Amino acid sequence: MNTLLSIETRNAVLLKMATLLERERAAIIAINKGDLEAYDGDDISMYDRLKVNDAKVDEMIASVTHLASQEDPVGVERFSFKHDNGMQVYNKTASFGTVLIIYESRPDVTVEAAGIAFKSGNKILLKGGKESTKSNLKIVALWHEALQTYGASTEWVEYLQYNRTETQAFLEKPTQQVDLIVPRGGERLIAFVKQHATCPVIVSGRGNNFVYVHKAADQQIALDVIENAKTAKISACNALDKVLIDKNLPNKEVFIKTLIAKLKAFEVQILGDETLAAYDEVEAIQSDAIWYQEFLDFKIAIAEIDSTQEAIAMINKYSGGHSSSIITTNENEAKVFMENVDTAAVYHNASTRFTDGGQLGLGGELAISTDKLHQRGPIGLQHLVTNKWYVHGNGQIR
Repeated sequence: MNTLLSIETRNAVLLKMATLLERERAAIIAINKGDLEAYDGDDISMYDRLKVNDAKVDEMIASVTHLASQEDPVGVERFSFKHDNGMQVYNKTASFGTVLIIYESRPDVTVEAAGIAFKSGNKILLKGGKESTKSNLKIVALWHEALQTYGASTEWVEYLQYNRTETQAFLEKPTQQVDLIVPRGGERLIAFVKQHATCPVIVSGRGNNFVYVHKAADQQIALDVIENAKTAKISACNALDKVLIDKNLPNKEVFIKTLIAKLKAFEVQILGDETLAAYDEVEAIQSDAIWYQEFLDFKIAIAEIDSTQEAIAMINKYSGGHSSSIITTNENEAKVFMENVDTAAVYHNASTRFTDGGQLGLGGELAISTDKLHQRGPIGLQHLVTNKWYVHGNGQIR
């Protein structure tokens, strides 16, 4: 186990990483072009996540720079108690130790996840997808240069170039201590990790997010939110897949026709229940199984619904437990919806696209957890810690 580095060293390494990312900007983008050219799949969301351009490098630099400015998450006192016998008891945050993150196609995760783990005093093992190997190895080399600049071991950030069989073997019989595993990717990856892991796993789950347009909705807000959440970034787990429309919405036909036109401008495939399928350009839903699906594509499913209670029941049955939003001017309906929908993030009159560590004030995220233990939603710097009891005595015995 590596000895915890001082906060000054951790911050200096992060700022050095920002400088190196700027210095190597052109090289990173050029190397990433090689990964993009070698990618032979037809998954547009995978390709989108794999691509590194100037804007992505800017985000990487902003991420490590911001991390360096944040308070140390390790050693924060959470509770204190003076025992009758004079012992002084404290509970403080502590690093996990070693965190393994398994992810697909996103070279920016190699910066952000490693940065969050390192700042919170954890060693990180990075297991990226084969499609982004060249980009990832370049970024890890920069981490090692940043660490060495301040005399820190390169073991703090380690890249595991494993295929599926080697990954399974490592999960089942780790060749080094692993305290926490975070799989970031599709449902197949998550199921694979949960099946084989021998230590705790934080599930960074699927999206399949819902927007409910209540009868008292501001219809312009509803149109804007649905368009943004569906079309702004289809590869994101916070993108929108399902829309439920209150059957008592005023001027409902005009609203639905306007919504269809807006979505069709982005060439979104629209699936609808019996009522919606009567409209032009909407295909009938063939099976209820569609409600469980996360699309990660220009595709949406829309249904009419009788009430807020029915919307809550439907979301709780089908959604991925990630994000859901109600569009309404009725504060009480919003309160009922937000308290009873069982998703990590609930919204009132806003897009689901904000479920993101940076957008919710955490400065960045390791993953977005749809588990309820130990942290739900975006996992930021302050969540990548466990806790430890510090008890000071002078000979007390029980």
